[in-house]
Amino acid sequence: VQLQASGGGLVQTGDSLRLSCAASGRTFRAYTMAWFRQAPGKEREFVAAKTWSGADIYLDSVKDRFTISRDNAKNTVYLQMNSLKPEDTAVYYCAAGRPITSQLRRTNKYDYWGQGTLVTVSS
Repeated sequence: VQLQASGGGLVQTGDSLRLSCAASGRTFRAYTMAWFRQAPGKEREFVAAKTWSGADIYLDSVKDRFTISRDNAKNTVYLQMNSLKPEDTAVYYCAAGRPITSQLRRTNKYDYWGQGTLVTVSS
């Protein structure tokens, strides 16, 4: 599986962005798709995941502002980000894997990663 993330950019506090991640391969629907982010000087952290069955899970600080969705017909996963804050500034990565439910937030349970797209939120 190859992943290509896009949609990042420079926005102001309170703005919205939608990230996209296009996947190659015919088994897209079998994977859990996730978004992680990494801010300068910090470790990569989990943001959101959408399982192959449609369940989703979020980082607490984004769950009322971000929405993850997937379109299996287009082999694409999205991250709609609303009410952006400066602390959301990071490189955002999409990932694909088959973690069990208790491991959805763990970076080492995802097998495939996109190249990252930069989101910068100015105050």
